[in-house]
Amino acid sequence: MKVFKFGGASVKDAEGIRNVANLLQAVGFQNTCMIVSAMGKTTNALEEVVKHYFEKEDYVKKINEVEKHHIDIAIELFADAADVSNEISQFFNDLTSFLRRNKSPNRSYVYDQVVCCGELISTKILSMYLNSIGIVNEWLDVRDYIKTDDTYRESKVDWKLTEENISKLPQVGFYITQGFIGSDPNYFTTTLGREGSDYSAAIFAYCTNAESMTIWKDVPGVLNADPRYFEETELLEHISYEEAIELAYYGASVIHPKTLQPLQQKEIPFFVKSFINPLEPGTAVKKGQPLIPKVPCFILKKEQHLVRLSSKDFSFITEDKLSGIFTKLYNRQIKVNLMQNSAISLSMCLEDKYNHLELFLQDVETEFKVQLDRDVLLYTIRHFDVSSDTIISKDQELLRQTVRETLQIVVKN
Repeated sequence: MKVFKFGGASVKDAEGIRNVANLLQAVGFQNTCMIVSAMGKTTNALEEVVKHYFEKEDYVKKINEVEKHHIDIAIELFADAADVSNEISQFFNDLTSFLRRNKSPNRSYVYDQVVCCGELISTKILSMYLNSIGIVNEWLDVRDYIKTDDTYRESKVDWKLTEENISKLPQVGFYITQGFIGSDPNYFTTTLGREGSDYSAAIFAYCTNAESMTIWKDVPGVLNADPRYFEETELLEHISYEEAIELAYYGASVIHPKTLQPLQQKEIPFFVKSFINPLEPGTAVKKGQPLIPKVPCFILKKEQHLVRLSSKDFSFITEDKLSGIFTKLYNRQIKVNLMQNSAISLSMCLEDKYNHLELFLQDVETEFKVQLDRDVLLYTIRHFDVSSDTIISKDQELLRQTVRETLQIVVKN
């Protein structure tokens, strides 16, 4: 088996879906499992549905808007769109019925039951279109295969059960299924974390002992910097698993942090290629692969917060105090992307995904003096050289740290 993963940008509209069909005909699709994300910005739109639902606003209007968008795409793709339109409407009818019946106040649970519709609908449209033009495939509900615990929005994979399920899949044929989602022991939908479709593909690659996994993107491969924020980017032709994991850890957007671990365990070659130019080589990620070309790699993380904690009584910040601070960060689901400590102070660049920063500050302000710089930028430069930091304004710099070949700089936004 080979595993392909297509993100939302590749299937955002009818033209994108036709392009996927052309790509498959060009590169082949025999004995392939294809993981597909929601179309375009559908997940964002469904997040708005959840927001409106909990704020007692008109969420049905939002659902109808998302439904119309998908039906419009189907009408453009199919000469007779009645069947696929009925499939689409059924998904949204079920969604509306769920929200009307729901009694759970657990926002994360509701979130997972709502946003999963994006992947289910995109794959259904794509599968039906490909079948209609002779690219025969089987649509799978990924919730029958990827089993997780009930940590909604950040569910943990039950690898034993998941591998048992996926291993039953015949190793011949062409399958289309969803990224990002799974199901818990009660068969309620769960999600694997935002951008988790790459992880879904890696799970299928691991469980099928795939010969390779390819992520199809709107860039030529893994670049040494995000072209949205940096000029004169270069394509990384070859990188090792270890280097890719480092880049993912520091926030490189091309690769999901959890994706690489299952691939590395079984040494499954991993490619990042362009769905615009599918015959170009892209980037190869393999065991022991040197970084080619050996150039600095730039990563920018936005919406960070720089917190400095200092002792009120000038006592040392010892291991027991550090342990207490990190326990509080863990309890508040706040990620530390950089830390630097002295005898009486600790500086941390924090990522507050769940908006718990204020609660954390309340947790620590009784014991420490708190200094906060909100909404800062964190630059990470792998394999930096003497000129690497010239792109960053020294006047705006708040914190700098160097560890071997990695330079990190926090600057004002």
